[in-house]
Amino acid sequence: MPRFPKKEAEIIALAERMIAGLRDYPAVFPNPPHPAFQPGNGIRWKVNQYNSKREDLLAVRAAAEQATTDKDQALENLIEAMKADLRYAENTVNYNDDKLKLIGWAGKAAATPLAVPGQTRLLEAPRQGDGWLMLDWKQPADGGKPNAYKVQRRVRDSGDWKDIATAILTEATLVEQPEKTELEYRVIAINKAGEGQPSNTVMAVL
Repeated sequence: MPRFPKKEAEIIALAERMIAGLRDYPAVFPNPPHPAFQPGNGIRWKVNQYNSKREDLLAVRAAAEQATTDKDQALENLIEAMKADLRYAENTVNYNDDKLKLIGWAGKAAATPLAVPGQTRLLEAPRQGDGWLMLDWKQPADGGKPNAYKVQRRVRDSGDWKDIATAILTEATLVEQPEKTELEYRVIAINKAGEGQPSNTVMAVL
């Protein structure tokens, strides 16, 4: 058994087929509850009513879209005018907070000093081979934003850490590393304010 359509276009298409069938075969369908062309009650009248309401809706939507465009443009014009007056006010009173507050504004915010990065986290060496290894880590959970990471190495327990690489991303592949030696690696986040705390260490024998 066919299912009644759900999409509007399919409903109207079915209505048109029904109108044609009821018109062309009155002997087969002599007394439908809604005759094809009965004024105020027939299928054709109801299709025309639907089309009229649909056109009304399209007109309302078009008007709403234009009204939204007009509103957005009016807001943009307001913003431009307000910014121009605020620039004027800032320059006129030389960014004096007390005077700018008279118009609901404020002077330049004090610059926030850059903080030193926090501790680099979760250093690992997921891959390694003869004379090389890959390190990856997580950026600090606190402190200032790192600009780069300093990779350090030492012979295990020697206490003498050496800078061997700088990375922009949170990973680095190191080549030409000493072989058959117990090595330790760590990573330090850095920015213009200074260096963060060293990460945990990882050990490798390449």
